[in-house]
Amino acid sequence: MSQVYTYPDLITGRLVSRYKRFFADIELENGEVITAHCANTGPMTGVCKLGSPVLVSHHPSPKRKLAYSWEAIYLDEQWIGINTSLPNRVIGHMLDRHLLPELEPYNTVKGEVSYGNEKSRIDFLLTNGEDSSQKTYVEVKNTTWCMGSLALFPDTVTTRGQKHIRELMSVLTEDTSAALIFFINRGDCDRFAAGAEADPEYARLLKEAIAKGVKVLPCRFAIEPPKITYLGLAELGMKNK
Repeated sequence: MSQVYTYPDLITGRLVSRYKRFFADIELENGEVITAHCANTGPMTGVCKLGSPVLVSHHPSPKRKLAYSWEAIYLDEQWIGINTSLPNRVIGHMLDRHLLPELEPYNTVKGEVSYGNEKSRIDFLLTNGEDSSQKTYVEVKNTTWCMGSLALFPDTVTTRGQKHIRELMSVLTEDTSAALIFFINRGDCDRFAAGAEADPEYARLLKEAIAKGVKVLPCRFAIEPPKITYLGLAELGMKNK
């Protein structure tokens, strides 16, 4: 286990409502009700219970429409990460520190690189060697839906996610590999599977990708404000018990 991220100063509140995908009304401890940006635009299955304790960060800036960002919610006796912009930052830090041995060897890391047949952008491109001839394309997906200790992705139909799997399969060659990281944004899941009930096509594509050699890394994280701790990999492909 290793600490991989430290949150900025956090403020405690209570979730009042979430609406129009991007907005969450939160009552702070002092009674003030603020509107925070919700980076997770999906259904947030199981992690959007009104009245629950939440944590927000404050970023006053004239460039921002909302000064607060919703970071986490307290459910099932633990904090669960809500900010879907955070996983890429955390994984970026981990790649810089070479904390994911499954992706070695590499000596350079680039973010947001255009690639693929369907005009995509990969989260990270790892290259190795003096001529950077060895490449690994790395896509990151935030995961909060679970059934017991089984983490699941996705929690709704995701045509974008389906496209990303197709793109990862398309780049595979002798010198080019691909990896799909599922960022399990809660510490109580030690197994991972595709959310076939929510998106059967995604589950089918993920199975095909694994068979073709795409690396699937379900990475477990404990949300322990003010820190996030990496717990290692979850077991892949197990059915819910």
